[in-house]
This record gives sequence, C-alpha cells and structure tokens, in this order.
Amino acid sequence: MATELAMEVTGLRAGYGATPILQGVDMRISPGEIVALIGRNGVGKTTTVRTLTGLLRADAGAIRLHGRDITSATADARARLGIGYIPQGREVFPRMTVDENLTVGELIGGTGGTKLRDFVFEVFPRLSERRRQIAGTMSGGEQQQLAIGRALIGRPTFMLLDEPSEGVQPSIVQMICAALQRIRVEIGTTILFVEQNMDTILSIAERCYVMEKGRIVSEIHGLEMNAESIRRHLLI
Repeated sequence: MATELAMEVTGLRAGYGATPILQGVDMRISPGEIVALIGRNGVGKTTTVRTLTGLLRADAGAIRLHGRDITSATADARARLGIGYIPQGREVFPRMTVDENLTVGELIGGTGGTKLRDFVFEVFPRLSERRRQIAGTMSGGEQQQLAIGRALIGRPTFMLLDEPSEGVQPSIVQMICAALQRIRVEIGTTILFVEQNMDTILSIAERCYVMEKGRIVSEIHGLEMNAESIRRHLLI
C-alpha cells in the first residue's frame, strides 16, 4: 500500500478579486520531508502558502492534508487539523510576553503543550531567557524564533513558513535551520517553506519546487541541489 502523502495539491487556482495568481499548482509532499518553494519575486509563492493555510480561498483545485480534503476548510479548522503557519514578517502578538504568545499556541494544540514548550525553550534558549519580555521589544530574529515556537506548540503535523530568514542575522538563521531540522526529526513535522536565501535552502531543503507565473514548473532534488541550480531560479 502506498504511503499516504502529508499534503497533496492538485490544480490549485487562487487570486485576489479579479486578478488570478495561481494557475494550477500541483505539489506532492511526503511525511517528514523538508521542501522549499522557490522562484523570483511575484510568481505566487506567498499566495500559494496563504491558500494552503486557508487565509485565501481557492478558486479551483484541491488540497489534501494526510488524505483529507481541506480545500473548503477555514483557516481555524486547518490549524486544528494540524497546519502550523509562520507568515512573512512573523506577526507575533507585540504587546504580549513570550510566555503569553506561546500560550496562544497551546489553545490550538490542546494537551501536550507543556512538553512542547520545554522543547521550544531547548531549541531556542533565548526565548527561555526572555519569557517575561514583551514580544514587540525583541529583535527580528528573536521574534522569528517566537513565531516558530508558537506554531510548534500548536502541535502541527505540517508546518508552513514564509521567508523564515528575512531580516534575520546569519547566526540566528543557522539556529533556526538547526531547530527546523530537529522539529522534523524529533517531532515528525513535515515542513514546506518559501525562501530566497540560497544558504538556507541548501542547508535544510531536501528538494525544491520551482514556481513561475503561478505554476510549479520544475523540481530540484538529489545531485541537482547545488548553488548554481538554486541561484538560477532566485535571480530577480
């Protein structure tokens, strides 16, 4: 019997008002994979992620999470079914403390949040040191760690990240990459991330989907995963 896919996307179309963006996106992601969605600016990567999370309605096509059709499900329902989302710009609750932000994540995941909170503090020790700090006063890199930690405490089986290295200093990017690898190995979470930073892509992605003009036009994997092949698709 074939292994059930973590996510299957077929013929996905979406846009904003009368402006179509996605022109029939197809993706198949297996459980436990770390996959990058790459391409030049403006080709539809963020629109894809927003549609997968339910923040943007699909006009056509299908989205299946672990075999379950979630195409018509709301964003809240998808979160409860196991989708965790870290948007571009992080969007932590700026007037809440670190601990309070993490507690919001627990509202989605239910039981087990305490154990996962300990794991978050283990992979992001800076957050443990700043539990009572107001999130809006933290650096961009610290807020990114908090956004990932908050999503993780919701116990996602599938995590989506939009530009996780944007505005983050290189040393913190390395920490985030190491944390994502541990999340995949130790928690079993499947990860799809949008990224423009070539070093980040090469350090954690097992393969890449390449997007152009609202479609997936190719896939990079195995020996093809090198700086030259990635750079060719990231040039603005």
